[in-house]
Amino acid sequence: MRKLLLGMVLLAAVGAAGVAGAADAAAAAHAARPRVEVETSLGNFTIELFSDRAPLTVANFLKYVDRGQYTDTLFHRVIANFVIQGGGYDTHYRLKPAPFKTVNESGNGLTNQRGTVGLARGTAPHSGDCQFYVNLYDNSELDPSAARWGYAVFGRIVSGMDVVDAIGNLPTGSMGPFKQDAPVKPVIIRRIVRVPSP
Repeated sequence: MRKLLLGMVLLAAVGAAGVAGAADAAAAAHAARPRVEVETSLGNFTIELFSDRAPLTVANFLKYVDRGQYTDTLFHRVIANFVIQGGGYDTHYRLKPAPFKTVNESGNGLTNQRGTVGLARGTAPHSGDCQFYVNLYDNSELDPSAARWGYAVFGRIVSGMDVVDAIGNLPTGSMGPFKQDAPVKPVIIRRIVRVPSP
């Protein structure tokens, strides 16, 4: 009887440890998914950031958020059924200084599906800095392959995708230094701020 009771106590302790371990893992996963609110002239949307899958990209993005880099910038590139891109140009179409670059984390297993957020870059694979884009469509051509670097996904829209779609459907043309794909009526990013995760 004593052995049976001891076994039951041990099982209860192991079960409690398992529950605590699962709770710790859930808390760690929650902490690894901070959120930011993007306030625009057409409405707001919220991005959940994948710190657990793209830690360097998210840290770099949040550094720019905390510095106020995105205040009064534009969505300067809008291509229907593809992406909206912004965060690099001010409301006078001047490129803002962006001193921090990050390593390309496109091999993190995340794909450029509709509603995901990725880091824009130039032709060099590790040239991403502050500019980001939101996928309006499943854009597998932006994912990495054995032959090329891809574009790193580091977040997803968790609310306000209707605002993103509204931006994505705006008339575009030649504005500022851009010969095409710039919204004819500028879309301003008022600011991006951290918000609590639920």
